[in-house]
Amino acid sequence: MLGLKLLTDPRWADIAESNLEEILSDHAWCEQKAATNAITLITQNSEHQDLVEELTAIAIEEMQHFQMVIDIIKQRGYTLSRERKDDYVGRLVKFSKKDGSRNQAFIDRLLFAAMIEARSCERFRVLSLNIKDEKLAKFYHELMVSEAGHYTTFLNFARKYTVDVDVDKRWKEWLEFEGELIQSFGTREAIHG
Repeated sequence: MLGLKLLTDPRWADIAESNLEEILSDHAWCEQKAATNAITLITQNSEHQDLVEELTAIAIEEMQHFQMVIDIIKQRGYTLSRERKDDYVGRLVKFSKKDGSRNQAFIDRLLFAAMIEARSCERFRVLSLNIKDEKLAKFYHELMVSEAGHYTTFLNFARKYTVDVDVDKRWKEWLEFEGELIQSFGTREAIHG
C-alpha cells in the first residue's frame, strides 16, 4: 500500500529494543516535529478550509502521541533526551523542490509529509511485529494505523490541490529517492535512523 521501495530489516527492531530509552526519546521528538509540520502547512495554506480542518486534527493527534510517548518514558523511569538532528529528514528536506511555483512548493511539502508518514508507519509495523515487549508492540500497532491515515491524507491533499505538478510522477520520484536514501539508515536506535 505504501509503495516503499525498501522495507526495513526486522532486525532493526532488536537495535531499537536494545535501547528503549533512546528510541522512545527519538520517537517523541518525531511526533512533535510532525505536529509542527502540520501547523506549518496550515499557516502557509490557510485558504484551503478542508486542509486547515484535517491538518489541525492531525497536529492535535501528533501532540497527543507526543504526550503518550512522554508518559511511557516517565512510567519506565527514563528521561527524555534532548532533540537531535534527524539526518533522514534533513536529506528529504534537501530533495524537496523549493525553487518552482508556490503550488509546486506546497505540493512537495505535502509529499514530504506523506513520505515521512509512510516510513514511520512501516517502522512502527516492524516494531509492532518484532519487539518482545507486548505493551509496546500493541502501542506501535495502534500508531501504525494512525500513521497510515496521515500518509493517505497528505497524499490526497497533494492530488487535490495540484495546479502544475503531476503528483503521481513526482510521488514516484519521492519513492525512488527515499528507496536509495533509506539504504544508509536502519542501524541506530532512531525511528528513521
